[in-house]
Amino acid sequence: MTSGQTAVVAARPGVEVANQTDVGCRRENNEDALSYWEPASDIDFMRIGRVAVIADGMGGYEGGQEASRLAVETVLHVYGHEPSSDPGAALVKGLLEAHHRIRQYAETHPELQGMGTTCTAMALLGHHLFVAHVGDSRLYLLRRGTIQRLTHDHSYVGRLVESGILRSEEAESHPQRHILTAALGAGTELSPEALAEPLVVQSGDSLVLCTDGLWSQISEKELLGVVSSHGPAAACMELVRIARDRGGPDNITLQILRVGENGAGS
Repeated sequence: MTSGQTAVVAARPGVEVANQTDVGCRRENNEDALSYWEPASDIDFMRIGRVAVIADGMGGYEGGQEASRLAVETVLHVYGHEPSSDPGAALVKGLLEAHHRIRQYAETHPELQGMGTTCTAMALLGHHLFVAHVGDSRLYLLRRGTIQRLTHDHSYVGRLVESGILRSEEAESHPQRHILTAALGAGTELSPEALAEPLVVQSGDSLVLCTDGLWSQISEKELLGVVSSHGPAAACMELVRIARDRGGPDNITLQILRVGENGAGS
């Protein structure tokens, strides 16, 4: 999609979906990527459900763009063609394959050495949510006036928080918060994070995928307030506006999925 435009995504009944990506105020190029996907076949939809992915590339203009594009395309391709009956395992396999493809691309394009990307992918199959994740892009669950982060930041600062050295509130503005400890394309070994068990979504839940260009500029309380008081498309527009008004130092990308009154469908 074009940077700066909000897209109301066509989706089967059960969820409302909107997304937006914006270059921000200080970058010349957008190295983020996103996608929402459902299989065309109703039979396949009943089997594997729907998928949303975001990625935040790094390694310079072309390298970052290529890495995030490869990540999103590979995750969707693997998930859509994976015969596994475990959607969570299929998402993890997609991330591992994306890691391999990005490393291969960098080997054949030496000028792009150092390219890599975060990637957060979620699948909704009926009322069950599956998640796989690498890096510091995030997935939030908003439910009945509460907000819960479902992913952990694979970053230097994230480790400080987990070890008790730093409070989570301090981490949001820490000068070293962008130093990643894991990314697709970086290093040889990769262990994507995944939910141990699928999470059961409820009517009225909202799921927010976002890159650090958004979460670094807005508090969880503000995020909850905007998403709770707007439809998905209007919330995307408002959140990007807030991030830009606060300087927009990075690309800003988010997807919002709101579960319908009858659940997410199947």
